[in-house]
Amino acid sequence: MILFRLLPVIALLGVGSVGSAQDRTFADAHVHLNDPDAWVAVAADAGVAFAVAMRGRSASHEALAAAAERWPGAIVPFVSVSPEHREYRDYWERDDPTLAAVADSLLKTGVFAGIGEISAVHFPGAGFPESDFDPDGRIMHALLDVAARHDVPVTLHVEWTRLRELESLLADHRDVTVVWAHGGYTPLVMARRLLERNPNLVYELSARTWARHPRSPDYTILRDGETVWPEWIALIEEWPERFVVGSDASLRSIDSDRAKLDGVGRFLDQLPEAIRPLVAHGNLRRVLGRAPDPP
Repeated sequence: MILFRLLPVIALLGVGSVGSAQDRTFADAHVHLNDPDAWVAVAADAGVAFAVAMRGRSASHEALAAAAERWPGAIVPFVSVSPEHREYRDYWERDDPTLAAVADSLLKTGVFAGIGEISAVHFPGAGFPESDFDPDGRIMHALLDVAARHDVPVTLHVEWTRLRELESLLADHRDVTVVWAHGGYTPLVMARRLLERNPNLVYELSARTWARHPRSPDYTILRDGETVWPEWIALIEEWPERFVVGSDASLRSIDSDRAKLDGVGRFLDQLPEAIRPLVAHGNLRRVLGRAPDPP
């Protein structure tokens, strides 16, 4: 992976050192950066060391690049050419792989650290049209070819209805790390199966540690809104280098995003101390090619 120069992010955001259980510091793998100023303030309070920043309803690639320049090291921007963005929808409808040239051009600037979130298969939600495009289609293969050339990861949203196609894509691109947004909201048995079969898959837990998900109460891995199911803890202990955390913050509601970030912290509190630093920040640093903080 490309090695990004790690600036004193902790000093920028005003939080403690990475890995301290007391301050719950973590790296956020999934943020939609619609309001950068609001995000930096919320992140500082929550102990976010740095965040992967993706497009949202009002976050263009230009806005992401500007935020990364303003807060170097604290905001790590990704390229998104996802079908929910109107300028790209026609490409997805045609399965036109020339769309990958957009991602390639943006990655060549050296500003962006990955591709994503790509919502190829996304159930409908409030203000979000359904996407159901083939993960094994020409666009996705072209995007992963671009990721391989630039040696960057891809954050991909594919829900459980298209797991066969997802596995075919993963098998054809073992040289690309795919961060599976929300882990596809899969149940435990499917999470285990996909991890066992696909060494290039990283299971991302954003929105899985919310007390309740607006689309389905089944999406959380909390058994009572607070406590992680012990079976999920056991799976993470079995594959400690294959999980990352995220908030899926979108700055629609500051109070909601604070609750999302607090949920990540409460989840990390329940992990065994030996693996907590990996899940909290170490794995995401490795995926991004970022150097660890000095001890």
